[in-house]
Amino acid sequence: MPQQSYEPYNPLDKSNLGTSVADALLARAVVNLPPEPFLGAGVYAIYYSGSFVPYQQIAESNRHGSYAVPIYVGKAVPSGARKGGYGLDSSPGDALSKRLREHATSIEQANNIQLGDFRCRHLVVDDIWIPLGESLLIDRFAPIWNTLVDGFGNHDPGIGRRNQAKSRWDVLHPGRAWADRLRENQSSADAIIGLLQSTLAGDQ
Repeated sequence: MPQQSYEPYNPLDKSNLGTSVADALLARAVVNLPPEPFLGAGVYAIYYSGSFVPYQQIAESNRHGSYAVPIYVGKAVPSGARKGGYGLDSSPGDALSKRLREHATSIEQANNIQLGDFRCRHLVVDDIWIPLGESLLIDRFAPIWNTLVDGFGNHDPGIGRRNQAKSRWDVLHPGRAWADRLRENQSSADAIIGLLQSTLAGDQ
């Protein structure tokens, strides 16, 4: 009878490295959004536990201190990374804290969700591992604001690019003034909610 063969574990395999970053984030305490200011770049997860009806399945998973299902995950990299590099050895400043404050502002501007229903986890990470950690988190949880209801992390595209369509997030959560100046999205709020409900029910 042939002996069973096992693939040797490689701790430096990129998937294992990414998993270690993701697991370290998930071990962090859940705090208010936005958190108190701090220095560093890294990754984060945002959780919802409010009463917006289309999100009730997600909200239930995050009540009673469980915080099991992020609605969005993201990264904040040093400024050098936004210019095409990885930002290696660039001073991160308050990149991660600033990004979470920007997200809090977007939520505050929306007219059908409340900032008090959101919490977050955040982890300061060495710059080279930030994109890998974010990718593993998205693969693991497929958060709806990263996938189905995209656009939460968008910025004002500026006057020269306002012929682009409004994001699904801005259709479902109107309120950001700059988004109102964009072209209408082909999907209505009702259509997005229907797709969301089907996805959460496992129909797609």
